[in-house]
Amino acid sequence: MADAKVIPFDDDRSRGGGAQRPTRRRGTGSRRQGGEKSAPGVRGAAGESGGEGTEETRSAAPVHAVQPVPAVTSLPGGAGGSGGSGAQDDVRVTGEESEAPQDEDRVGGLERRIAGGLAFLRRRITGDYEVDDFGYDAELTDQVLMSLLRPMYEKYFRVDVKGVENIPSDGGALIVANHSGTLPLDGLMMQVAVHDHHPDGRHLRLLAADLVFVLPVVNELARKLGHTLACAEDAERLLGQGELVGVMPEGFKGIGKPFGERYKLQRFGRGGFVSTALRQGAPIIPCSIVGAEEIYPMIGNAKTLARLLGFPYFPLTPTFPWLGPLGALPLPTKWTIQFGEPIPTDSYPPEAAEDPMLMFNLTDQVREQIQHTLYKLLVQRRSVFF
Repeated sequence: MADAKVIPFDDDRSRGGGAQRPTRRRGTGSRRQGGEKSAPGVRGAAGESGGEGTEETRSAAPVHAVQPVPAVTSLPGGAGGSGGSGAQDDVRVTGEESEAPQDEDRVGGLERRIAGGLAFLRRRITGDYEVDDFGYDAELTDQVLMSLLRPMYEKYFRVDVKGVENIPSDGGALIVANHSGTLPLDGLMMQVAVHDHHPDGRHLRLLAADLVFVLPVVNELARKLGHTLACAEDAERLLGQGELVGVMPEGFKGIGKPFGERYKLQRFGRGGFVSTALRQGAPIIPCSIVGAEEIYPMIGNAKTLARLLGFPYFPLTPTFPWLGPLGALPLPTKWTIQFGEPIPTDSYPPEAAEDPMLMFNLTDQVREQIQHTLYKLLVQRRSVFF
């Protein structure tokens, strides 16, 4: 080997100039006769399979003709080390190294979830958590209540959301939506849609009717979810704090209307939501919900029973109360929730909130935009259930 220049593997890999040779694993037939090993990283023309090439032939072999073994990227101990035991061993070791981190990640992820759950329980038991002045519990909403609503949202109603980019990333805004469905599930689904689809994961604070806050259990859950009384004072306070507020001006007239009047908007009250937005300079975002009208087709109203129970209406549907508790199960309709372009209010002077004509015009504009979008979505809908 007087003429051959032997370059050690480590030096060859770290050279700054010239073309670098890829790492090559030594095969089993790389020994010369007489027990002498060939130089690492250099393969003779006649010595590849152990043949007897001449010294001149071996030294004249071009270095750039060396071809790497594609399946091997690194070798334990270097190219000429004694720790290698053939191709099968190297591939097996590489496979074990790639599978081990995956198992560790799974175990670590499970441990983190268990630790997080235990920490959550400890905080709930010891009272080490925060609620705001309205009773909103952000931690409980994120980790428990939203998780309970999400299967109904994703699997049962299969809600499609459009126009979520129209909701601002920060600051106060008022979302105004149509109301329907006999039971107020549309508000809850809208709340999940905003939280799960908005890039900043914003929370929607819904304004609810008085009845919600006099019912046992429902009152507590509504407060924890961030709902508050539908009054101007609470709405202005939330908007002033930069919260995203949701209101359904139709109220009981919308949610309790007969099935024959579905998707026909009822009167939007006296426009109180418009004056609230004007006072705070918050944009108004119209929202149209399709699919909620058919979950409980209301074919009748037992008014006498409703008065005895103190309800605004007592619905009669094709399944309730005839099937008992099973009749309370909503039909699995396909929903679409679309958020329209915001209507700005910050360009109006502060005294505009006292102008009845302006409030009437803005209220009518919001109502017409919601109604027009409802008709458009209904035309595009293929089926009630698909």
